[in-house]
Amino acid sequence: MLRSCHSSPGRDSVAQSKHMVQLIWGVALVLAGVGVLYRIPQVMPRIESLYQLSSGTAIVFIRFCFYFLAALLIGGGSKKIYDIYRKLNT
Repeated sequence: MLRSCHSSPGRDSVAQSKHMVQLIWGVALVLAGVGVLYRIPQVMPRIESLYQLSSGTAIVFIRFCFYFLAALLIGGGSKKIYDIYRKLNT
């Protein structure tokens, strides 16, 4: 007789390990976003020294892109952590 995949005894441990992987991924995203925020002040002077990017508009755009990337990483990681937290507490 074939057993349904929904009634397997190891299903809870597989779900638990998937949640753990997702939680680790969320923390990694948040840390990457914080790392980008930390590196922006250190990297921008080197980018500003490039001849092709010396115009004020390009520097503002690049700075905006870096901060936007950091916000997306932190926001996405925070959402993932929050979703996993909600799933584990329900």
